Amino acid sequence: MSKLLVVGTVAYDSIETPFGKVDNVLGGSALHFTSAASFFTDVGIVATVGKDFALDEISYLKERNVDMSGIQVDEGKTFRLGGAVRL
Repeated sequence: MSKLLVVGTVAYDSIETPFGKVDNVLGGSALHFTSAASFFTDVGIVATVGKDFALDEISYLKERNVDMSGIQVDEGKTFRLGGAVRL
């Protein structure tokens, strides 16, 4: 079986809606895609995070046999995205 390789972002998101607000939740396209794909096939992930990223927060990926050797920890902070939805 071949492995699916996912390249993208692993991030912290802060989101505000009329129903509540959350700060610094796991986000990023590569993280969400990898999480979903790991139910169906072997997956490897390639992404860069900062030294402030807690790798133990994504340890559940190891339980799904995701190859996390492509996650590189660099100097600086992890990518963050914030948004608000107002009705």
